[in-house]
Order: sequence, then structure tokens, then C-alpha cells
Amino acid sequence: MKTVLIVLSFLLAACSHSRFFPVPPPDNSFAQPVSVAVKGYTGNIMEPFVSRDGNLLLFNNLNSAPENTNLHWATRINDSSFQYQGELTGVNSTDLEGVPTMDSAGLFYFVSNRNYSQTLSTLYQADFNSGHLSNVRLLPGVSKLEPGWVNFDVEVSADGANLYFVDAKFNASGQPASADLVLAQQTGAGFKRVPANDSTLQNINTDALEYAASISADGLTLYFTRVVLPLHENSCPEIFFSTRLSDKLPFSFPSKIISITGFAEAPAIAPGGKILYYHKKENNRFVLYMVRKK
Repeated sequence: MKTVLIVLSFLLAACSHSRFFPVPPPDNSFAQPVSVAVKGYTGNIMEPFVSRDGNLLLFNNLNSAPENTNLHWATRINDSSFQYQGELTGVNSTDLEGVPTMDSAGLFYFVSNRNYSQTLSTLYQADFNSGHLSNVRLLPGVSKLEPGWVNFDVEVSADGANLYFVDAKFNASGQPASADLVLAQQTGAGFKRVPANDSTLQNINTDALEYAASISADGLTLYFTRVVLPLHENSCPEIFFSTRLSDKLPFSFPSKIISITGFAEAPAIAPGGKILYYHKKENNRFVLYMVRKK
């Protein structure tokens, strides 16, 4: 299952432009990308997440063989540099642990394939405290509970009320045949998927693969990654965003951020909504970049 859970990075080496979708013109509101340093760390950086107070960077290392994918953390020095603190304790195993996200209260979520064969579920919840996770537990109410379907991404809203994740169907060769963003809302017992006719994401999901969501603190801007099917050696993931005027409305048709080029995935909006972090494949490694709103 480990190769099933990686976020498409194993598929692609070069980039070609996506085909047309009914979306607004590309967005030019972000400046040129800036490389971000994580001092004391030399490995791959994937699936970045910035804590709601802006002080922590959470990420995982390479999410495919030969590495054992684990969760890591770093503390903020400034916008473009962080100090590595090590792996998160209390959570990592010989299975895959990745795609960290956390709400303002310190409730932590991540993806793991540790019990997929028994539970058909991959999303977990834990309590975060200074680089340590405790009370790690499976998150009920979100999986389709059908073989071949995998939730390989997760993002929680700042207030903890909404969970954005991916329903992905994999084919016999282990490649994703479909991937759409899904919304679940917090209930007293956990989370419950919104009804199938809910309109929140109706303008986001297409016949392409949509994944790796990041939601602004006010819930009005959604960032995500899209890559067109069928996948081939020149396929390229691209980062989009969509807005809405109220959290009661659907998100608009999304725009591509044109200043982000190359093989780029996994946007992570920082507090204040002015800086967007993401990972990029560069010289056969995954590194961290940021773009700032003009």
C-alpha cells in the first residue's frame, strides 16, 4: 500500500501544460517564487503545512521507496527559513506517515497506510504538543470503506470544523484513475461527509486529478493541486486557487497561479493569507518554495 499513498510525485519527471478547463484567466497576483531553507535538514521536503500561528513548519520526507516516509517539524526563523527540529515523536513507524495538518487548538491530522488492509481507512487524528503526538487514533466517518479507494490527502480548517480530503480510485497497476476533493464537517462524534449533492466543491472537481487542498483561515480561499489524465511522462501538476464570498457558498471556478512553474504540488497557505508555500521537484529532489502576494 505504500506506493498507493504517495501524492503522484512518483509518476512524473517533466512537465507539459494542462489542457483547457472552463476556468477564469490565470492569476498573476503572486510574485516570483523564493527558495525556502530548512536549516539542519538535507532530505526531501514534501507536503508542507504551516501552523495556524505561523511558528511551525510540518512536512514529510520523500513519500516513495526507498525512503521510509515519516513526519517532521521545524520552527520559524523568518518567512523563507526554518530551523529543523527532527521527526515528530509518538507517531512514526515503518509504514507511511505523511501529509500533516493541524487546527488552531493543536488537533493534528495525517495520512498513514498502517492499517489500510484491515480498516480501508488512512486518515488519523492525534494531539500535538511541542513536536510530540499522543492519543493517535483512526479518524472515523470519512473513508468510503471500499477496496481500491484511498484518502491520500487531508487538510483541516483553522477552527477544526471542516475537513478537506481526497477520494482516489486506484487501478490494478497502482496508479490513480480518479481523485476528487471531498468535504466532511465536524459532528459531536467526529466528522461526517457532506451529502453527494453538496455544491461547495462543484466548481473544483473535474475529470482531472484534484488533490492536496489548503484552506485559508477564514474559509474563503481554497488552494489545491490539479494534474490532467491520462498521466504520462510529461504530465505536470499545477497549483490553483478558488474563492468565495461566504462559507455558505460554493467555491468559484479556480485560477492557476502562473508564477508557480515546473513540477509543483501541495500548496500551504500561511497565516494572513499573503504567503503560499509548496514543494517542487528540482534536480530530482523535492524542495520547499514560497510565493508572496504582490
